[in-house]
Amino acid sequence: MLVGKGTLPMRVFPCFASAALVAAIFVAPTVTGAGESCTEDAMIVFDGSGSMAEIGYNAIGVPRISEARTAMRQVIPSIATVRRLGLVIYGPSGDRTCENTDLRFSPQWQAGPRIIADVDALRPAGGTSLTESVRRAAETLDYTRQPGTVVLVTDGKETCGGAPCLLAAEIAAIAPGLTVHVIGFKVRSDHFDWAKPDDPGATTVARCLADRTGGRYVSAETVDQLIGALRTTLGCNVLGALDIGAARRLP
Repeated sequence: MLVGKGTLPMRVFPCFASAALVAAIFVAPTVTGAGESCTEDAMIVFDGSGSMAEIGYNAIGVPRISEARTAMRQVIPSIATVRRLGLVIYGPSGDRTCENTDLRFSPQWQAGPRIIADVDALRPAGGTSLTESVRRAAETLDYTRQPGTVVLVTDGKETCGGAPCLLAAEIAAIAPGLTVHVIGFKVRSDHFDWAKPDDPGATTVARCLADRTGGRYVSAETVDQLIGALRTTLGCNVLGALDIGAARRLP
């Protein structure tokens, strides 16, 4: 049963549950290892919009999508062995409109090969409908009835009229068990500055989705940083009946 913020959400505990187990919420979480399974499903929302095909201000390097593919190949196979994963991709749509939120599949075990294949096949195009895509992922997780995690990987801003901060407020109000993490990959500010062409301090407008739901906002500029961000946000805890995601948001 989910309860509002400010109380400790718990499912059914065995009669022998110890105080030590309850106290575990106050220590740093441990990422799952071999032989363990995550207690919450996760949806990945992946940016396939046109900007992911961009290379850089000086046309040196590789497209963002190439680096993102490399990072996904490094991380997803191991995560998929311990966590049910689903995938939403936004961007490619043939007509290049904002009607481009594509639910590829809902959470399932051993989804690694399918996620990698879908990301590898992407041809970035279209607008950035990140708000609608996060909402679609949340609905797939049945977010008003059970806890879950959404990890948004994006390089930019909402360009399709969505209001990510309004969605964040809605999630925080009616679904305290849903956590949204946001990875800002090579996000750039509105105004280009030759003095700071890489602008590592820029953040996506979607950051409020993480801030309001108890998630993390992680900025990544390199493949290694993106690998670390994916591991940080997709890694999960195994504490049996305890909903650690909601417990983190206790005042």
